[in-house]
Amino acid sequence: MQYANVTQQLSVCPQISVDDIEAIKAAGFKSIICNRPDGEGADQPTFAEIEAKASSLGLPCVYQPVVSGKVTQQDAITFEANLQKLEGPVFAYCRTGTRSITLWAMTATKTLSYEEVLGLSQKAGYDLSGVVRRLKNGGETPNDHAEHSHAVVIVGAGANAGPGGCQ
Repeated sequence: MQYANVTQQLSVCPQISVDDIEAIKAAGFKSIICNRPDGEGADQPTFAEIEAKASSLGLPCVYQPVVSGKVTQQDAITFEANLQKLEGPVFAYCRTGTRSITLWAMTATKTLSYEEVLGLSQKAGYDLSGVVRRLKNGGETPNDHAEHSHAVVIVGAGANAGPGGCQ
């Protein structure tokens, strides 16, 4: 198991196994957040299995599943609330760790610049350049105006045009 420290409060990791939980506790983590939905992969343990082992060791667990590629602003707000209520340092995981660090990044811009958030993410081994626009906009993707405009748009003039042009 390899995890990445993002801040003093948070580390992220790809999918863990039940056998990893003792090492997580030994590393000093006080809480666990699971951001991977059960059943996403055939090889993953269920959250109930992870939680049972963690609870037996005194580690609180929170199940906050997020669908891959569909991180919402509300997901990020919930993740931030979980980080605030759990004793840290917190260990968060999903399939690759990207969802967990993205959830953190989307609200971290309240206190850090997006450049700082990108830097911490990159130092942890995650490239969040694909969500820069959301980070710059506090996690939101504004869609009330077009980013590009064109004076003329040509639609459908292509492969079916005959020798004389449009038919």
